[in-house]
Amino acid sequence: MSRYAQAHENTKGPGDARPTALQIIDDEGLTGKLSDKVFIVTGVSSGIGIETMRALYATGGHVFGTVRNVEKGQKVVDEIKANTQGGKITLIEMDLESLASIKKGAESFLQQSDKLNILIGNAGVMATPEGKTKDGFETQFGTCHVSHFYLFQLLKDTLLKSSTPEFPSRVVSVSSIGHRAGGIRFDDYNFSKPGSYEPWTAYGQAKTANIYFANELERRYGSKGLHATSLHPGGIFTGLMQHLDAEQTAGWSTPEILNYMKNPEQGAATTEWANKGGKYLSKIVEQGPWDPRDRSQPTSIDHDGYETWAYDEENEKRLWKDSLKMTGLEDDQ
Repeated sequence: MSRYAQAHENTKGPGDARPTALQIIDDEGLTGKLSDKVFIVTGVSSGIGIETMRALYATGGHVFGTVRNVEKGQKVVDEIKANTQGGKITLIEMDLESLASIKKGAESFLQQSDKLNILIGNAGVMATPEGKTKDGFETQFGTCHVSHFYLFQLLKDTLLKSSTPEFPSRVVSVSSIGHRAGGIRFDDYNFSKPGSYEPWTAYGQAKTANIYFANELERRYGSKGLHATSLHPGGIFTGLMQHLDAEQTAGWSTPEILNYMKNPEQGAATTEWANKGGKYLSKIVEQGPWDPRDRSQPTSIDHDGYETWAYDEENEKRLWKDSLKMTGLEDDQ
């Protein structure tokens, strides 16, 4: 049982007893202890990306944070350095809606470091209006999944060679209970069929893809010292909600939901979880299945379990191979 299990009972909303990422770093005795480690976190200019970067910075390691807007990102870095003791932070300009920008950012990182211990795919969008990335992918699928898949492939060799028995390399794929809104549309990833686009269904596909990515990554590279986990960080009021209309936002204001929500510091906590890979996590523990038909379970908002399709080896392999084709890469197995 997690030492934080009790804190996740009878929650009282943002800032309650649930741990923050910094608290977990301190509880694990990692503050200032990882000065020889290198991390990458995508999307560090807002939301839980800020707090994930802060916590990793506190370990004494070198954190590379990706941002679209370097000026905005630098303000975050300045704030972190002013209020937290730590190692080093380097920003890398990267637009996750562009494979060319991702490649340029990865090359910039590799010019600055020959080591990478942890890659955290944090950046994402939610319930966006219908649209496409610069490479023609549906906006949510392209930003949340294809971008991180491609970035991983560009950095894979460095992650593998950086792994040691004492500190295996890791990839953390930030998903969501939103994956329960829909599985993978293998026949139409990009909602190209007229009238087929629905924001939450597209979000569900993107977040399911985040889980599949981690599961297949673990299957392929876990025995080589490179592990992967996926997670639901919890409900957090951040810029991720910018595309919700007034009616949807009002629906998030019930006492039940408000008590469930976390602040960004708490939302970043599960990202710091370290253990064997291929697991879907939330509340800093591995989650079991969620069955909305099971009346003995808590309600959907406070039960963070996974949908039936979250573990599917055949579909995980299929998505991986299709993602290689999407990014113009060859399989290494």
